[in-house]
Amino acid sequence: MIKSFLRGRSVNFLLILFTSIISLISFILFYVNDNFIKYLALEPSNILSGMYIWTIVTHIFVHGGFAHLLINMLALFSIGGLCERIIGRKRFFWFYLISGVFAGLCAVILSGFFGNGIGERLFGSPDTFMVGASGAIFAIAGLFVILLPRVRFGIMFLPFFSLPAYVMIPLVLVLTWVFAYVTNLPIGNTAHLGGFICGLAYGYYLRTKYKKKVMVLQRHFR
Repeated sequence: MIKSFLRGRSVNFLLILFTSIISLISFILFYVNDNFIKYLALEPSNILSGMYIWTIVTHIFVHGGFAHLLINMLALFSIGGLCERIIGRKRFFWFYLISGVFAGLCAVILSGFFGNGIGERLFGSPDTFMVGASGAIFAIAGLFVILLPRVRFGIMFLPFFSLPAYVMIPLVLVLTWVFAYVTNLPIGNTAHLGGFICGLAYGYYLRTKYKKKVMVLQRHFR
């Protein structure tokens, strides 16, 4: 029954389903014993010390509350399906996973080396746990900046406002970073940046390798 339900489903759907299940389980585990967080969430100081290395992957599928999960999964739902149709199922899966890992490593490096003292508000503390799929989601957005720069992106809570991808995605990245700095909220901006860079790099690779296909694709999304 489970196999028949999953058969033919998109990778994007399965990622949303798997992430939601793991996140909900983690909510229960953290409620029972908050010590479980170190086994699932990414803490840069742990990674730099060679501890809990697997969290560089597990943190992608864990979230810091229901609202965090809902926002990220809605964002993934809105852009992940198109990305999967453009680059294919296998490419999309590995792109998503590798981007999430790269985003985590970027957060580890920037917060680990520059997040102490006055740099903490800008790069985050190396002792703060990080969770969420937003690094991988920013990678998908970064890919669109290169492959489909004129596709219009909107803001979830402003449905009638949109801008081309090459304007909106960097703008959201910068504004989120400024907001976090001003409010001192623990938002994973370094992970967002890492994912965004990963998306730009892969998008440039695809545009270079499949130049004619990308040109045809862009004519359909002007």
